[in-house]
Amino acid sequence: MSLVSLENVVKRFGSLEVLKGVSLEVDKGEIVAVIGRSGSGKSTMLRCINALEPVQAGRIMVDGIEVTAPGADHNKLRARVGMVFQSYNLFPHLNVERNVKLALKLVRRMSDAEASEVARRMVAKVGLEDKLLAYPDELSGGQQQRVAIARSLAMQPTIMLFDEITSALDPELVGEVLKVLEELAEEGMTMMLVTHEMHFARTVADRVVFMHEGRIHEEGPAEQILREPGTAELRNFLSAVLH
Repeated sequence: MSLVSLENVVKRFGSLEVLKGVSLEVDKGEIVAVIGRSGSGKSTMLRCINALEPVQAGRIMVDGIEVTAPGADHNKLRARVGMVFQSYNLFPHLNVERNVKLALKLVRRMSDAEASEVARRMVAKVGLEDKLLAYPDELSGGQQQRVAIARSLAMQPTIMLFDEITSALDPELVGEVLKVLEELAEEGMTMMLVTHEMHFARTVADRVVFMHEGRIHEEGPAEQILREPGTAELRNFLSAVLH
């Protein structure tokens, strides 16, 4: 039984068709790296999975919830689906602990003491226990991104979606964020990540999905597809990003 299932999903912005009948299955514990040029539909697909964008056709199921059904409970969905964006989206007026606690108290209805305990644990998990009382502007970009990951993990999601989470970071900070993802992978977290980090995709992902012009153009085991791309489009894309 797949944890995530997309069937012939179509997404348009006005007359622009961004997803042209995308079908994809993601199993529990699987790590899927989504690659492709800007404008190929990668980020839009993640946003549709998390119901941040409505679709015009097709069906999306996530952990037993039919996302695309009329009246679907999107709050229930977002309690199960963690999403981390390219921009960290931390509240600048809240310290690290309070940034992580906020949703636990509002959505999970935890007491302050309970939420504090979870926040401390999750912030330690991303290696920032000494920054618990720091404010976002006192942190590097990599540290802010790790806090954003901790905030998502605190909700105990069944799947994590990562949208280009290293692309705004200086190269020396990318490694510290990818290390957190590697640890999550070892723990069996189901993950879908839109990424340009090909080495990470090759070494950590189980499967690579290459999107091209709104469709899944090619997919397969990470090592194989990145070593022996089956289409000219993927070969051209890889030669552009690897050189």
